[in-house]
Parts: sequence; structure tokens; C-alpha cells
Amino acid sequence: MEGITIKKSVNIKDVAQYAGVSPSTVSRVISNDERITDATKKKVLEAMDILGYYPNVIARSLANRKSNAIGLIMPAFSDILFINPFFPEALRGISMVASNNSYDILMSTNSKHSEELEVIKNFIRGKRVDGIILMSSRVNDESIKFLRESKFPFVVVGSSLEYDDINCVDNDNEKAAYDMTKHLIEVGCKDIALVAGNLDLVVTINRLSGYKKALLENNINLNNDYIIAGEFLEESGYIAGKKLLSLDKIPDGIIVTDDLMALGVIKAIKERNLRIPKDIRVGSFNNSILAKFAVPTITSIDVNAVKLGKSAVDILINAIDKGEGFDSLIVDHNLVVRDSTT
Repeated sequence: MEGITIKKSVNIKDVAQYAGVSPSTVSRVISNDERITDATKKKVLEAMDILGYYPNVIARSLANRKSNAIGLIMPAFSDILFINPFFPEALRGISMVASNNSYDILMSTNSKHSEELEVIKNFIRGKRVDGIILMSSRVNDESIKFLRESKFPFVVVGSSLEYDDINCVDNDNEKAAYDMTKHLIEVGCKDIALVAGNLDLVVTINRLSGYKKALLENNINLNNDYIIAGEFLEESGYIAGKKLLSLDKIPDGIIVTDDLMALGVIKAIKERNLRIPKDIRVGSFNNSILAKFAVPTITSIDVNAVKLGKSAVDILINAIDKGEGFDSLIVDHNLVVRDSTT
């Protein structure tokens, strides 16, 4: 595998020479032919990575045929996907537009974030999809970086802190968190906590920013003990709630950035025989069925998950068809006030 000079334009013959196989073997690896051994496949894929062959593979795929399928990359925390109402709602919007445009959906879930990029590469190598939807975004997201550099059609349900030239659809999460914090202040809260998602998620960073901004504008000191990050799970909310209620000065308002987590926070509050909203007010995000039928009903930010899903597919199909430029859309949010804060 020595003696080849890496050049700007790489073809199958170059990859074959570098890997020590025939060009037909490289083609079979690209098409995910089951007759190729794992050892040979690994050798060829490593050669493709080293030589930077992916952009050429992508161009060939788009020029030669369409799969009429969209790849849907769900978050790595796949254990929440079918119990957290946000994702089925977003998927409902995605399915509606995809079906109307004769696209199938190929969904991938990963137990580890590190697996996500390899799934994307396999989708592209096998020419299995015409475009990809990323259902979450992180700081220094490798998947966004790879897709952007590869010029493969994709859209992010979320946003990127590093790139402003990618297709994305999102809420104004900073403003949404600001609105919820301001609401709790207006109903009398002085000590407001935030239970958020993982701190490497862009949505968490934006919501944390909005929360801090509202406190600052209303001359309320920021208490770092009141900020707890975790997974979008009821159990995570429960643990966060217990931590907050173990502080010397417990908060009189708690913002939870997901309805499912909010159920756990409420459980912790009830175990302490504290009353909602008289002792502690609770606000949440997503305005799912969980917020509507919880006891008490939960004040929540409606992020319009169905519209997020619909818009993501509209933008992606446009990118597949035109292949030029990028589109960014902000979907309106709405504060829905219920018993947990009034």
C-alpha cells in the first residue's frame, strides 16, 4: 500500500491500487456487496478515507440514480425515542411530506454518538439514500462537518454553532427559554432553576443562554447550583428534582427543557409533600400530551414538532433537486400556560 501519490482528484483505480485490490472489488465495497469479506471491506474503506474519495462517490451516486429514500439519523440516546412524544410528533411531520413526495424513510438509531458518523458513511457508500436528516446537533458535530464537506444533501433539525451555511430548521430556543423564564418571574418566582439536556447539545446551550438573559434583565442573581444537566428521561428529571430539593435554599420555580423530564421533577416535588404551583412552579418544553394530561397540567413551550419535521423534509427535497445553496428556517414557538405555574 505504498508508492502512490495522493492527488486532488481520486478515482476507483487509485483506491484499488492503494488497497491492493481490483477496481471491481472497490465497486462492490461501495455498493455494500455481501460477498466481500469484512477484512477486504475494512481495507478498502480505510483507503477511501485516506484518499478522500467520498465526495466523488457521492457525486456518482447523485448523477447515476436516485434511491427515493431519506436517511433519518435519530439521536444517540435511542432509549428515549419511543417514549418521548417529541420524536414521534416530528416523525409524523417527516412522514407526511416524504410520502407526498414518494420518498421512503430509512431510520437509524444508535446507542452511542460515536456510531452516528459510520452509519452516515454506510448510507452514502451503499447509495441507500438521496439525502439525510439529522435529528439533533452537538458542539463540533462530526456528522455535520462530514456531510458539509462531502456536499451531500442534508438538513439538521436544530442548528450549528460552527456553520451558518447549512440547511437547518429550528426554533429560536434562546427566545423560548427567555419567554419561559420571564413567565415564571412575572408570576412571582425569584429563585428559578433550570433542568436541561446534555451540555454538548446545541439546543441546551441556546436554552441556557435564554434563561441567563432573562435572569440578568430582571436583576436576579444566577445560582449555578440551580442548573442541572441530564438526559431527556423521566428518571433524569427525578434525580435532578431531588438534587434541587436537597439544597439549603430550594427554588420556587423550575424550568425543565422537556416534558418527560418534567414528570420526574414533579414526582420528586410531590414526594417532599410540596405543592405545585403554590410552593414551586414548574414550566417545561414541547407541549406534548404528557404536559396536557399531567397532574397538575404543565405549562409548556409548544415547539411545533410536526412543523419542524415537515419543514425539514421540504428543505431536504429542495436540496436534493437543486443541489445549490442552503436554507435556514425558524419555526415559531408558543407558551401554553397551565396549572403548574398559575
